Amino acid sequence: MHSKRSHTPCFHYFLLVILSCGFSNGQSRNPTDLPSLLEFSDGRSVKTQVDFENRKKEIRKLLCEYFVGEFPKLTPKILSAKTLSSQDLTDGSQRKRIRITLNTPHQQSFELALWIPKGHGPFPLLLTAPRFYQRFWAKDALARGYAVCLFPGVDSHHREKDYVGYDSIWEKFRQEYPQATWTEISTKGWLASRCVDYLLSEQSVLKVETGKIAIIGFSRYGKQAMIAAAFDHRITCIVARSPGSPASSPYRLTSRNTFAETPSDFPGNWFLSSLRDFQGREHQLPIDAHAWYALIAPRRCLIHTALNDGSEPTFAVEKAYKEGQKVYQFLNEKNNLRIDYRAGGHSSGPPTEPISAADRRRNLDWIDLSFHRGSATQKEFPEALLHDFNWVQWRAKQDDASLTIAENAPVAKRIQWLLGIPPENLQGMEQPEFLTREESSLMTHDRWMPKEVQRVPIRFGDGVRGNLYFKAGLVSPAPVVVWLHPFSYHSGYNEGYGVQGTTIYHRLAQNGFAVIAYDQCGFGLRLREGRDFYQRYPQWSRLGRMVTDVTAAVSFAVDGKGSYEKAIPKLDPQRVYLLGYSVGALAAMIAGGLDERVTGTACFCGWTPMRSNLNRRLWEEHALLPRLGLYQGNEENLPLDYDDILQRLAQNPCLVVTPARDRFADNQAVADTMAKLTQENRKLLWLSPDDTNRFQAEQHQIFINWIEGLAANKD
Repeated sequence: MHSKRSHTPCFHYFLLVILSCGFSNGQSRNPTDLPSLLEFSDGRSVKTQVDFENRKKEIRKLLCEYFVGEFPKLTPKILSAKTLSSQDLTDGSQRKRIRITLNTPHQQSFELALWIPKGHGPFPLLLTAPRFYQRFWAKDALARGYAVCLFPGVDSHHREKDYVGYDSIWEKFRQEYPQATWTEISTKGWLASRCVDYLLSEQSVLKVETGKIAIIGFSRYGKQAMIAAAFDHRITCIVARSPGSPASSPYRLTSRNTFAETPSDFPGNWFLSSLRDFQGREHQLPIDAHAWYALIAPRRCLIHTALNDGSEPTFAVEKAYKEGQKVYQFLNEKNNLRIDYRAGGHSSGPPTEPISAADRRRNLDWIDLSFHRGSATQKEFPEALLHDFNWVQWRAKQDDASLTIAENAPVAKRIQWLLGIPPENLQGMEQPEFLTREESSLMTHDRWMPKEVQRVPIRFGDGVRGNLYFKAGLVSPAPVVVWLHPFSYHSGYNEGYGVQGTTIYHRLAQNGFAVIAYDQCGFGLRLREGRDFYQRYPQWSRLGRMVTDVTAAVSFAVDGKGSYEKAIPKLDPQRVYLLGYSVGALAAMIAGGLDERVTGTACFCGWTPMRSNLNRRLWEEHALLPRLGLYQGNEENLPLDYDDILQRLAQNPCLVVTPARDRFADNQAVADTMAKLTQENRKLLWLSPDDTNRFQAEQHQIFINWIEGLAANKD
């Protein structure tokens, strides 16, 4: 029981000051907490350099066991190095092909390509696999005076006609060491190191400048670059452009509820197949992708990621970065690790040159800076984060009187209290009236579109831009679904990884619904809006803005408030449904309970009772409801919980789906809450399938079946 009094949680301020400084070392408290890199598996803290070296050994072992497999126990020596071809170019540079034979059981050989600048050296060295878009880096680096080694690391799903075998030689080396469990990506990283063996040897046809060896890669090759450097300390600078999971982005933070890569999404032999067993239970991995930083530190490392990269949610990148920075700070080299954001998506140029010239220059500027070359300065690579909410600073801006709510206040009033105080006027964003063709292409809005489905850009509320999806040829007014997406910071309402056949909004349109889809505050094309939110609206909350936008979407459907780029079908104001998944379920749950015009609401995942399990995800990590932070450590006195919200929501038909193996929920507490609520309210349907947290074709059909059931019962 919680006390019968008004809630004045200000006395918890001092407690939260302490908590906001970070948890002490120990077991993960939230399912997205990353294992500490400065703490041994048995809980001991890293205090000295010797401790850290031992912790690195432990991390290296875990990464091999769970991610990339074991390497050969002994590194084979070079038996011979033969120049296969040599070409002199008009600019004075040279191109050579070298065949290296190693002392493996069957004396296996591989080829590498060298681009050598004019002069006698020694030269700084850049390593990269010769995928066509990476050779632009090689050309630019050569012009800056770098020697370039194109090592046999082309992915087995790619082919380069001028580099035959660079995609397949790894298989022969795996056969040389059948006792090793290494994967494709780790074998190719190992081959990069064998190139370094040769280039630093007396047999080398060029001299490498001491301590100046860099490696660079894009996407899967960014993963490869990080892994190669993690196991070879001679590589002193790393640039990984959009390396995704599990490289810059830990699996704990890119599971199905982010529409990003999961352990079941990597192709072929990139990583150990046993890693796929952690799908849906990623938090049980004893180590995660942030651990590459522990093996790379204190060397220079740049993660070059895009704001709307389909493979790399910014939230996941930053969480890993912050854990990596703890290692770099421990080693007194905090400037050696950086995230460098760029606008756009995974690629920044045309298909023939997906890495723009400007991006290539910036990548090479980082390498120049690392090697004390060129004119770039550290100030040109500041630490500029998107998800760096400071709860203590937020608390200092609050009026204590506004933080008081009577326990017996109506539920609606308590919900509004939790959402905060909205401003009288919202500050407008500079943007086109409707989503542009370029923006829709960036977010791949049409990627999974069936032929019979149409998309029309719409605008409603306070500058919210989205799309209306519907089936061509609709005659009768269409029922409306407002689709509210999960924690997909990079892609907003668009689904990425894990699509089965088509996306939810396309599938619903195929079934006769008109679907309102848009990016919620702080996600997708509105990512920067989330970063700046509390500077603009310190008394409000991001979830408050999200609920306001849902209400505006309902007004578009019911009252026609808004605009559209071209003709749309008639919408049925008597059949307006909210469909939310993960954080979208929270927005749907609250908005549906406050707005009587909503016909029915469906919530998939997204919540767990707070009085028994209030964690930092809502109020600090994702900065959705800062007022919840006032009750950390005093959860029993929260003025409301989800049972209050759901009781109000279930005045109209309501579907709640809570999978029994949702790693983000206290599933027993959820079950206890829902069992009681369903006994009291027949309009509330609760399903708890034996499943993990996901929203794919099966879940789409559950929603469609529920709607059809409502219609049948009404008839």
